[in-house]
Amino acid sequence: MTDTTSKPILILGGTGKTGRRLAERLTARGLPVRIGSRSGSPRFDWEVPATWGPAVQGVSAIYISYYPDLAVPGAAEAIGAFARLAVANGVTRLVLLSGRGEAEAQRAEEMVKASGADWTILRCAWFSQNFSEGFLVESLLEGEVALPVGNVGEPFVDADDIADAAFVALTEPGHAGQLYELTGPRLLSFADAVAEIGKAAGRDIGFKRISHNEFTAAIAAHDLPPEFAWLLNELFTEVLDGRNETLTDGVQRVLGRAPKDFSAYANETAATGVWSN
Repeated sequence: MTDTTSKPILILGGTGKTGRRLAERLTARGLPVRIGSRSGSPRFDWEVPATWGPAVQGVSAIYISYYPDLAVPGAAEAIGAFARLAVANGVTRLVLLSGRGEAEAQRAEEMVKASGADWTILRCAWFSQNFSEGFLVESLLEGEVALPVGNVGEPFVDADDIADAAFVALTEPGHAGQLYELTGPRLLSFADAVAEIGKAAGRDIGFKRISHNEFTAAIAAHDLPPEFAWLLNELFTEVLDGRNETLTDGVQRVLGRAPKDFSAYANETAATGVWSN
């Protein structure tokens, strides 16, 4: 059993959607946490490998999430190098946040498996929270979401379920060598999801399918970081082609309960006022 009671758990991406929730869960149980971020102490930056060594010193286990996404070229090599460094420094418990249907993410998984670590992989569908803690908030506030995606079903997974799964995988025995593919309980198209959000928020929010060229131009107008603009284009042109139009039992396997439904997410989130003008 990993000593998670005295040594901290390092959370890479500790201020992100899943990392922040995981940190809250660990802290609530009185478990020590080290946030791995550019503003953390010690500082952690994927772009600066010299920051990796100090960040892994004296930790019991590591939650690995890669910014901006494992789909980005070079991510798998960085994950592999980091995993080998962690193991060389005596940290064997690694939990990787991965993505469904992304070839580069699956390469990163293989790198972690080959590192000699006691690994667990959480391979996740599109987060529900991308609608409330990501680039889609602005469009929802404006009353129309325009994306280059058709009537493809996506099994949106809740970030709370991912954080719960990561908490269990990091603190309880029996999850080493396991791949958990995490999805929500049903398939929704993006148009369905936007309609559910509109209903929950009590607003009329539309969905429009646009061309990839129109989407690229819209991204450029938002002045996003280049790697994030590339990522959005990659996800909508490659990954959202129907390859992930299946449900899995990953949440049930790791947590022993059903995953949170998108409508529950929409209702809870609408109550915070994030989609209200």
